[in-house]
Amino acid sequence: MSTTHTEVLTMHFDEEHVSKSYLAWPAGQQSPQPGILVIPEFWGLTDHIKNRACMLAELGYCALALDIYGDGWVGNTAEEAATAMNKLFSNMKKTSERMLSYLEALKDLKQTDETRTASIGYCLGGALSLHLARMGAEVTGVASFHGSLDPHTNIKPGSVKTKVLVCHGEADSMIPKEKVQNFKKEMEEAGVDYKFISYPDAQHGFTNPQATENGKKFDIPTAYNEKANTDSWEEMLKFFKQLF
Repeated sequence: MSTTHTEVLTMHFDEEHVSKSYLAWPAGQQSPQPGILVIPEFWGLTDHIKNRACMLAELGYCALALDIYGDGWVGNTAEEAATAMNKLFSNMKKTSERMLSYLEALKDLKQTDETRTASIGYCLGGALSLHLARMGAEVTGVASFHGSLDPHTNIKPGSVKTKVLVCHGEADSMIPKEKVQNFKKEMEEAGVDYKFISYPDAQHGFTNPQATENGKKFDIPTAYNEKANTDSWEEMLKFFKQLF
């Protein structure tokens, strides 16, 4: 017997964006539970991200894995995925509006306790989860896994209302050490309640079992790291326990 229920949740945000996101929640759920946004890597809503949502549902959470590009689009090559990702970042006003709409959609679900929510993300999704925090969104916590650390909005002391967890690969060549230092300075100057963990020898994409194969296939510096994947997942669960 399955321990989770899943369904495709179709959301119409505007003429350009019809999201076919993936919702997973515990079977036999009797009351609203903490809701988690799961934001994918630049590939889009792959089976890997859907599986993460199911893993969360098995632990008692209501998880909404986002179809961030719309219409279920998934990149077939790294070049395609990068082009789609850059389009999101080229219009942060629209992307910001959509992210807030996704958060509200999560809160509106009957399975979700709207007072207890989090956003987690991988690669692109990590950057967007951190962006939610930087925007001052009403979310209890955000977690980034090998996500970009660049700010897309300026923050001031006290403007970030959420706790922040960052799980970073020490060997991630896509995120220079200078950007790590800048991120920590940004968080500290704004008084953000954050935790930054670096995993030795972990490269970009360390949570994705397909990352090594994708790296070789598309000549990009990504690789799976089983220990960093396991350790960062456990760190996230501890983070959730503190939040909820």
